[in-house]
Amino acid sequence: MVIGAETQFHVLAVDDSIIDRKVIERLLKTSSYQVTAVDSGIKALEFLGLNIEDDHHHVLINEDDDDASVPSVSPVHQNQEIEVNLIITDYCMPGMTGFDLLRKIKESKTFKDVPVVIMSSENVPSRINRCLEEGAEEFFLKPVQLSDVNKLKPHLLKGRSKEEDEPNTNNKRKGSEEIQSPEKSRTRHNIDLDMV
Repeated sequence: MVIGAETQFHVLAVDDSIIDRKVIERLLKTSSYQVTAVDSGIKALEFLGLNIEDDHHHVLINEDDDDASVPSVSPVHQNQEIEVNLIITDYCMPGMTGFDLLRKIKESKTFKDVPVVIMSSENVPSRINRCLEEGAEEFFLKPVQLSDVNKLKPHLLKGRSKEEDEPNTNNKRKGSEEIQSPEKSRTRHNIDLDMV
């Protein structure tokens, strides 16, 4: 199967700071990623279809419901199947920290293989190590730069290959897509069959 040139990796960006959220969103879009940006860990879980059970942030996972709607985050995407290839989240956020979000994602049967990247303006080695030990792929120090965003591609490809290794998982991500590197998709030429 050949993927069209419009196929993009989809990144869920989570940051409570509107400035930082806009910066990461712009960097990701500049690098040709599709981006959904939300301002809290709770909204990220809602977007992923993981429902909050109570104020203590216990998560009830509705993994058997393929048509889970996305409440109040992105009405355009409601009732559509959305593939999330990577999650990048701020560490320090009110309510649910990026570390808490990381743990909820890694506990989820559906999203455990989605790469998670944590970012923070605070360089705290114990925090960085704890996030990496819990399953974060990278820990970026703010301000995030284009060189940081360029480090995401191997994690996205790894996430796709894990997904293809487990074709029987019941999740929102599409498991039958062929991996195409941007280099290959940029150099691929479309041939008009009528002219041949």
